[in-house]
Amino acid sequence: MEGVRILDKDKIFMRRALRLAARARGMTSPNPMVGAVIVKNGRIIAEDYHRKAGELHAEALAILRAGDKAKGSTLYVTLEPCCHLDKRTPPCTKSIIDAGISRVIIGMEDPNPKVSGKGADELKRHRVEVVEGFLKPEAQKLNEAYVKYITTGKPFVVLKVAMTLDGKIATPDRQSKWITGEQSRRLVHRMRSSVDAILTAIGTVKADNPMLTARTHKSPAGRNPVHQPERIVIDPRLETPLHYNILSLPPKTILVAKRTASNDRQSAERPGKRQLLLDKGVEIIEYEGDRVDLEWLMRKLGECGITSVMIEGGSSLGAYALTEGIVDKVAFFIAPKIIGGKHSLPAIGGSVFRKLEDAYRVSDMQVRKIGEDILVEGYINNV
Repeated sequence: MEGVRILDKDKIFMRRALRLAARARGMTSPNPMVGAVIVKNGRIIAEDYHRKAGELHAEALAILRAGDKAKGSTLYVTLEPCCHLDKRTPPCTKSIIDAGISRVIIGMEDPNPKVSGKGADELKRHRVEVVEGFLKPEAQKLNEAYVKYITTGKPFVVLKVAMTLDGKIATPDRQSKWITGEQSRRLVHRMRSSVDAILTAIGTVKADNPMLTARTHKSPAGRNPVHQPERIVIDPRLETPLHYNILSLPPKTILVAKRTASNDRQSAERPGKRQLLLDKGVEIIEYEGDRVDLEWLMRKLGECGITSVMIEGGSSLGAYALTEGIVDKVAFFIAPKIIGGKHSLPAIGGSVFRKLEDAYRVSDMQVRKIGEDILVEGYINNV
């Protein structure tokens, strides 16, 4: 942004656009969250945000609200406006140009190859002043799942753990309800509503019979219906009981099962169970080999349009996910409790450990208090 004069009020308007975009958290997948604010003579004349894939984009909605007042105004938008026709809605660049908007301030370039710089160039060709990369880190963080999905074809993965101060997630007899407090649990439900899917394993399902739904009275902004993530269970032998919650409650459940050979001792029993599961609306993804390749699974989920996943499982699944290098971000809820005991379950288990000099590093760490608990969030450097 060299040579561009940026004022404090520009930051105020862009941050307003970012807050608007966040109102649709969990609702726009596989599209990004986008907010738009139109300003004229130092005052907001219209604003809006993208609510759902297939519906009008934030810029178009704000322009409709502004009407003729949009001429000669400045548009603050969190993501580069689209310019292509390969979608269900008209290109936003045309709406901006036709509205006579004279200046567009963009939070970040759209990594989608169909846009990626082309939208900004289209505006410039029509003599619209364009400022790019304004509050870029904040814009990128808002759409971190979209960015990863568009650039890699794989979902953004968050590993969520609830543990005691001494790093335990359950007692030796598997008691784990409730380690964290009510406020932390409410936040977890909001986190669930912000992702496309929850990933767990059959051990957790059999031990807890969880619902894995986002049980909140309303969306974080109070404006949209609560988004319910799909549930994905690594269940090699299709052991999930037919009467369990995840098979009896919406939304969809996906079971990830091992493909059985004809000489498998359970091969005679599974066809019947498989058909009963399919009749209940369950989707089954099968893998080859003794253990599911999580990198392969992430690619499969990406092909299904799943852009973000939160892992909620036991210590073994957390360890395996880290070892396989699929975790992008961690969220550790730490309760002010101490269990003790060498047979209590650790937050991250498994049989493989890293030397201190090779330990997984957490970067951009943020720590905040949630009720009586502490939440530590950060990004994993998968090297």
